[in-house]
Amino acid sequence: MWRRGLAEFFGTALMVGAGCGSIAYGASGAVVSLSFGIGVTVAILIFQPISGAHINPAVSIAFFRTGHLEKEALFPYIVAQLSGGAFAAFLLKGAGPTKIATDVSISTAGLIEVFITFSLMASIYWIVLRSQTHISIAIFVGFVVALLAFMFGPLTGASMNPARTFGPNIFAGEASSILFYSFTTGIGALIAAEIFIRMKLGNNTLETQE
Repeated sequence: MWRRGLAEFFGTALMVGAGCGSIAYGASGAVVSLSFGIGVTVAILIFQPISGAHINPAVSIAFFRTGHLEKEALFPYIVAQLSGGAFAAFLLKGAGPTKIATDVSISTAGLIEVFITFSLMASIYWIVLRSQTHISIAIFVGFVVALLAFMFGPLTGASMNPARTFGPNIFAGEASSILFYSFTTGIGALIAAEIFIRMKLGNNTLETQE
């Protein structure tokens, strides 16, 4: 478990460091989105064989719900992910916190975060079921993260990940929004998990009838 926890720590630190590091250097929105996507891709390529490279508490919670992560690993994974995000944010002095745009209401922002986290988690289930190599999984998930970040980043910061928000927002003095992002991203991931469970049960029922 220590080895898996360290993989989640460094994988999350890599993702937050790449994405928020690009923000610290004043990169454009497209480059920032691409940086987050590349960070996710590289983290999965390196750490997926060790821990699964969730690098996201919402993903770990969803995988726990669907039986892809054992109960004993859930807490260590979340602690490692939050710690990794905080470590990267500390090194970057809180660059790139997630914020809601001034012209976006809190309810709209909540729906956006639920939707994009659901979309991310659903895409993860989809590719994991269809791919036999972690290389294709890494590229696909990284692409989805980059695309969603590019589309919705200007509106909510496109968190999709409590660990991505946790560290940067603490060190940027924006800690009050951490609960909002944690709740909305968790709900989005769990909706995807519940749909996955029901689809799996439906398929099993059809196979039994056949």
